[in-house]
Amino acid sequence: MKNTSHTTALAQQDLFGRAIAARLSNGTTDLPHTVTERLRAARVQALARRKTGLQPASEVAVSAGQASLTGPDSGPGLWQRLAAVLPLLALVAGLIAIEVVQNERRASEVAEVDAALLTDTLPPSAYADPGFLQFLKSDR
Repeated sequence: MKNTSHTTALAQQDLFGRAIAARLSNGTTDLPHTVTERLRAARVQALARRKTGLQPASEVAVSAGQASLTGPDSGPGLWQRLAAVLPLLALVAGLIAIEVVQNERRASEVAEVDAALLTDTLPPSAYADPGFLQFLKSDR
């Protein structure tokens, strides 16, 4: 699918270029010889550049034991870009999940301590005791 749209785009560019060339060629009869020579040289250079742009893939890239053909316009596609971003998204999702779990755990511990303080019948001197947290965490 990508190849046919690329071919169609190239064909449209080629037709557009030919229409402009025809339009410019119609007005060259009234130009001086030096100007027509410069135009001819520019056309030759443009055609040479155009021909080098249409070279088939001829470079072989080897990485991790795999070989692939690359050409002048072979850049990373949509799936390659998505595959490059996917590990970053997984890392961010994992960090968010860890943060949520830790917050829930902290809230649960604080709720347990508060519930134990409110439901227990202890003398006020017990709250000042350094081993009071150990008492709350231990099973009675």
